[in-house]
Amino acid sequence: MRLQDVHAVITGGGSGIGAAIARALAAEGARLTLIGRRRDALEATAASLPHAHVAPADVADRAAVEAAFDSARGAHGPISILVNNAGIAPSAPFARVTAEAWRGAMAINLDALFHCCQAALPDLLAAPAGRIVTVASTAGVKGYAYTAPYVASKHGAIGLMRALAIEYAATGLTANAVCPGFTDTDIVGQAVANIRAKTGRSETEALAELTRFNPQRRLIDPVEVAEAVLWLCLPASRSVTGQAVMVAGGEVM
Repeated sequence: MRLQDVHAVITGGGSGIGAAIARALAAEGARLTLIGRRRDALEATAASLPHAHVAPADVADRAAVEAAFDSARGAHGPISILVNNAGIAPSAPFARVTAEAWRGAMAINLDALFHCCQAALPDLLAAPAGRIVTVASTAGVKGYAYTAPYVASKHGAIGLMRALAIEYAATGLTANAVCPGFTDTDIVGQAVANIRAKTGRSETEALAELTRFNPQRRLIDPVEVAEAVLWLCLPASRSVTGQAVMVAGGEVM
């Protein structure tokens, strides 16, 4: 139990990668607060875990974030680990991206990191081993067509982690990003559906359009991402900070 009674907050913790991270941290003894917009999904995940508190909130809303973090502290005390996992992945040709779509992607994928990191910062700096881990993407280190807002926001997410890593290097706080390739989640399921709708391809053909980026020719399992996040959360990872850890089957960046 390497994280016994350590309080970890996970955004987007109700499904997919976030739920896998919750299970991985809980298995090491962490007490969890799961934050996200869908109470039903949060409660479904929390029901299978010991010591899991739910705090529904829109992470793009500063007041809602602060209220959720206050709720988290009320349940489990000071926060030692922050996992920024909530995100969206809209897709459209760049010429058709609206200002509203651009702003929406930035609000969830980047502004929310600012809100959550600031809300947790006093606790993280006071913790013996404060940790920020942001689930970014291979889109944070390379470009993909038809996803300009997503790519830009994920580049920003990695940049923020690198900035915090340097600023707080002399403290016990580390800040890192984990960058999955295409992962077997609802978001990728939606991407496959969009490809089918727009191109008339079969589900197998649409999925191949995404797995071709991975030299292993497969989707990443959310558990694989969770294990990378867990490693960065452990006290022994104190020398690893400011990194973008790829979980992408050897995809060339």
